Amino acid sequence: MNIKPLADRVLVEPAPVEKTVGGIIIPDTSKEKPLHGKVVAVGNGTKDEQMILKEGDEVLYGKYSGTEIEFDGKNYLIMRQSDVLAIVG
Repeated sequence: MNIKPLADRVLVEPAPVEKTVGGIIIPDTSKEKPLHGKVVAVGNGTKDEQMILKEGDEVLYGKYSGTEIEFDGKNYLIMRQSDVLAIVG
C-alpha cells in the first residue's frame, strides 16, 4: 500500500456490496453502500487526538462519511478517525 493517511485520518476498504438477495439480482442503481469495512492504513494521530484505530480493524462508519478514492483499481474511503462509529469484534 502506497497511501499513508496524514494526522487523524484512516483509509478504509469498504465491504463488498451484496449483488443478490434471496436469489434476486439487485441493479447497481438501487444498491446501498456498505456501512462497514476494513482499515488498511492509519495516520499518526495529532497532538490532541491519539490514534486508536490500527490496520486490520473492522469498523462501522456513517452513511456519508469519508471521501471516496480509487487506487490501483480498488475503491477506498479516507476519513477522520472521529467519523468511525465503532470497531467490530
